[in-house]
Amino acid sequence: MAEARPSRRDGAVPHWGLLVLLLAWELVGRMRWVGDGALPAPTEVLAQAWLDRGDYPAHLWGTVRTSFAGFVIGNLAAVSLGALFVLWRPSLRLMAGVNVALFAMPAIALVPILVIALDGDAPRVVLAAISVYYPTMVATVLGLTRVDDRLCDLVRVYGGGRWSILWRVRLRSGLPTLLAGLRVAAPAAVLGSLLAEFGSGGSAGLGTYLIGSLGRADPARLWGIGLAATAISGLAYFIVGWVGRRFAGNTLGPSTPVGTQAGAVARGGGLSSVALALGAAAMPFAFWWGCVLLLESMGVSEIVLRSPLGVFEYLLLSDGSAEHLARLGQALAQTLPYTVAGMMAGLAVAFALAILGVVWPGLARTLLPVSLVSQSMPLVALTPLVVLVAGRGDASILVVTVSVTFFPAFVTIAQGLALVPDTVRDLVRAYGGGQWQVLRRVAVPWSVPYLFAAARLAAPRAFLGVMIAEWLATGTGVGNLLNESRGQMDFGMIWSVAVAAIAIAVGLNALVALLERGVLGRLAMTAPD
Repeated sequence: MAEARPSRRDGAVPHWGLLVLLLAWELVGRMRWVGDGALPAPTEVLAQAWLDRGDYPAHLWGTVRTSFAGFVIGNLAAVSLGALFVLWRPSLRLMAGVNVALFAMPAIALVPILVIALDGDAPRVVLAAISVYYPTMVATVLGLTRVDDRLCDLVRVYGGGRWSILWRVRLRSGLPTLLAGLRVAAPAAVLGSLLAEFGSGGSAGLGTYLIGSLGRADPARLWGIGLAATAISGLAYFIVGWVGRRFAGNTLGPSTPVGTQAGAVARGGGLSSVALALGAAAMPFAFWWGCVLLLESMGVSEIVLRSPLGVFEYLLLSDGSAEHLARLGQALAQTLPYTVAGMMAGLAVAFALAILGVVWPGLARTLLPVSLVSQSMPLVALTPLVVLVAGRGDASILVVTVSVTFFPAFVTIAQGLALVPDTVRDLVRAYGGGQWQVLRRVAVPWSVPYLFAAARLAAPRAFLGVMIAEWLATGTGVGNLLNESRGQMDFGMIWSVAVAAIAIAVGLNALVALLERGVLGRLAMTAPD
């Protein structure tokens, strides 16, 4: 086919682009144009890494071990539950709040609780597993529902049931999308393990090594540690990509127009909408209570833990409840506008880079390592550079938020654009349409479900990104409130901030889902029979 040769050329790594980036970085670092050396040259980073070569093996192994364990555990849970959500559709709505809560839980609030509750490497493994669960679950559900209904009908004609359809049709059709989710999960697992290392007090791990090196004011060492984490993430990302290219070529792609599949996940499956709504509202609180009871049974102090009633009492019934509410409300008023702006900016960057990957694949692949750095570089090391370039104001918050938000969205959107069938592209070209016509008339409308999946990934991460920027850079908003509460051991406020973050993420996710149903419903009405 005519598409095969460009596809192979585009898959080659553009060494010239990476070389230009490295040379520019070397020049900027040598001339000390950024923060008087805050961005060291690559040769300086390599020289320092060589001097520190004896430190790296143990720390690399510590991060790789816990990241891999969390990656496996989190993805097994995500794929299993994703398949359950597709087989029994009401379960997805029932668990929607829990799913988003796990994704939106601020790591900087969760780490102290995990460290107190769990021993050894367990906090790092748990946080890595939580970090990968939601992206893979979303990719699993999206991939298993984006199938050709005619193939499902064919299996039914021959006596197959839901399990046969899942095994023979959905898994094959959904494998490319699932692998895209795993590519997002790979760097997320590394970042989750690193964040847990910041507060775990462990002896081995790149996060531990980074924290121990902060006081030395050696940017070359900090960048070496950060780039080592990026290398782990990049290796995992490309291994999953290689597996996808190796095995997903034999799978079926979705060949049903977008509109015909609108609302596929939202079918009720026999339960009333009222029952589903009540169950979905109660499930996060039941899950929360269950986790608290489990931790109490493990001997965790009641001083650290808060049940739903405990947070309610802290905010509304305690002696200082008025002050607590005022502090939380003031912080949220500062954080929420940046959350919406950061979410939109992150989606815009992700969409632009995905389109660039179609129009100019070489440049997009050149920028991919930069994307991985923004995803994997510990923000403790990256944020000072952002502050030096953008200052301690709005720009820094948006830059950090976009860096946290856009990568999962980019991979998801790019996967949607890549799955447009060649026959549909060829039809536009047969009528004289060029690349931009294919994008505007076919590829972008076809990938609308993936765009909304990207928005569901971006919504919870946007609030987390703003919190991280406020914590590390600006000293304002919810991030600063959480930092102060950690220092004061005010676990009531820590839990209140976590609950507020989850509630906002769930609300943003619900708005995205509502918009998605409306848009896909209109596409369904305009789709040809």
